[in-house]
Amino acid sequence: MSRQFSSTTFHGLLLAGGVLIGGNCLAEPFSYDQEALPGAKPWTPAEFQNDPAEFQFVVIGDRTGGANVQETFKLAVGQLNLLRPEFVINVGDIIEGYSDDKAELNAEWDEVDAMLGELKMPFFRTVGNHDIANEVAKQVWVERHGATRYAFVYNDTLFVVLDSEDPPRTPPEGIKEKLDEYNRLQTEDPEKAKSMLAEFMADESVVAGLGKPVDFSDEQIAWLEDTLAKHPDVRWTFLFLHDPVWENPSESFKTIQELLKGRQHTFLGGHLHYYDYDNIDGVEHITMGPAGASFHAEGPGNVDHIMWVTMTEDGPEIANIALKGVFDRKGLDPSLFGAYDRKGAETEAPEAEAAQ
Repeated sequence: MSRQFSSTTFHGLLLAGGVLIGGNCLAEPFSYDQEALPGAKPWTPAEFQNDPAEFQFVVIGDRTGGANVQETFKLAVGQLNLLRPEFVINVGDIIEGYSDDKAELNAEWDEVDAMLGELKMPFFRTVGNHDIANEVAKQVWVERHGATRYAFVYNDTLFVVLDSEDPPRTPPEGIKEKLDEYNRLQTEDPEKAKSMLAEFMADESVVAGLGKPVDFSDEQIAWLEDTLAKHPDVRWTFLFLHDPVWENPSESFKTIQELLKGRQHTFLGGHLHYYDYDNIDGVEHITMGPAGASFHAEGPGNVDHIMWVTMTEDGPEIANIALKGVFDRKGLDPSLFGAYDRKGAETEAPEAEAAQ
């Protein structure tokens, strides 16, 4: 049986092995018997979607803030290996955190990093409030993962990861103990866990904290300005941060928006555990739904999912994929329904996220 490779495939083989492979080295990736099919064809004439300038990556949302006992995020890792994007980027909250015990924090990271070590592609981290809730947690992050903000270029596209915990916010009182109790109740008494979550989300101090604008340090803004200046001609810029700060923008975030004027860009965040889409002055601002974190509201944005992004010459094409819609060649496993068909808190959908 003969197999046709694209010219780029053979180029890679030549560079790697240093041996010229005989035959039709520059064969097109698609071929057929033109004598047997001289006229009408049993396929449509559209072009193959194989532009080498295009690439695909995945964005995934919060794991924690009440990680579900069905371990949806862990299952998602296997699904990502089935889909094979070129890389994955998260929008923060991978550990429960809110501890000032380095041993406990490192144990949480050990668990997560072992999970992420199963991925067949790079996984880019973004800091969330659960990840660096205090100075001890930030120190652990830096020791294990380095910078809390960074940037990289991939195929003429700039990716900027911002730190929306700079400076860190004041956590709700008793949050560590409440998280521990909530996670215990998920197993022992799921209905009580749901009631506890609804009560927590309605707490005045929590609502006030969510509604407070997020500030960015002068140092981070200067870093961003310098990063953008070093990459003035990329075809697109993606900015990732945990908190969807555009919902209630601070003056410092407005400064960031000004820096980006005239540049093709997209913002992606998480934190709210509810998918939301905003187009602000022609710029897409997207809040990811969860990938295992607790549901905070009912509504269409209440879904465990990943975002499949294809970067094209015209900008990003975005497809959201519900995790329950991805299964391997053996078929859908009914035992996993609990991980993907979860029900959220019995509260209204966060239509006016001004309170968030």
